[in-house]
Amino acid sequence: MTHEAPPGRVRHERLGHVLKITIENVTRRNSFIPEMLQELSEALTLLDEDDELRAGVLCADGGHFTAGLDMPKFFGPDATPRTAPGQVDAFQLTRMCRKPIVAAVQGITYTIGIEMVLACDIVVAADDVRFCQMEAKRGLAPLAGGNFRFLTRMGWGDAMYHLLLVDEFGAAEAHRIGLAQEVVPAGKQVERALELAEIIARNAPIGIQITKATARRFYEAAEATAIAALPEIRAAVMGTEDMKEGMQSFIERRPAVFTGR
Repeated sequence: MTHEAPPGRVRHERLGHVLKITIENVTRRNSFIPEMLQELSEALTLLDEDDELRAGVLCADGGHFTAGLDMPKFFGPDATPRTAPGQVDAFQLTRMCRKPIVAAVQGITYTIGIEMVLACDIVVAADDVRFCQMEAKRGLAPLAGGNFRFLTRMGWGDAMYHLLLVDEFGAAEAHRIGLAQEVVPAGKQVERALELAEIIARNAPIGIQITKATARRFYEAAEATAIAALPEIRAAVMGTEDMKEGMQSFIERRPAVFTGR
């Protein structure tokens, strides 16, 4: 008798003034299905709107943060909407969360995983973490903020180094370039992220929120321009021969051969 793995989910729980948001799809390396993005959006919206909540932690069960999207569920004929209108979206592109968020990452943290992390404020990385913004290896491009938020975190040189090489890098490099603020032994990342969130939550909430809001204003104009360009970027890569080759090579587990068409 065989048992199918349960569908993935994103659950949340209140821990005093902190909202712990947990990605749970362990059998598939925490890959996201559309329903999980909606659940993440709902949790972020709750964090933003509930006055009793002062900080959030975004983390994941198992050995990996996320391997990215379950691609057929998003680009196939049965793809479903990901975020209800007006909510804080999973990547905080259409609406930002006003409350600080600490991300705790471990193992594989690819593609949208990095983009979710870049939308957070502080990152605690396990020493076994493996980052890669790998869309260009699939004939795509970062479509959820990875390209421009790399720049604001790392500066031009380090951002281009990793975006253009499409390489995998670990905790030490993430800390060097500013993607991670702390590195801890694997298994301790959630505990440490919760500690930081609790410290933040003990501060005056209005002062903390204003601090984040005024800091965000520094980036808003540039980000607004970049976000407005995302549909153009999506249109430029979707349906190309390179995208089809990238998807097929992934399915067949072979190196892709790109033609630039």
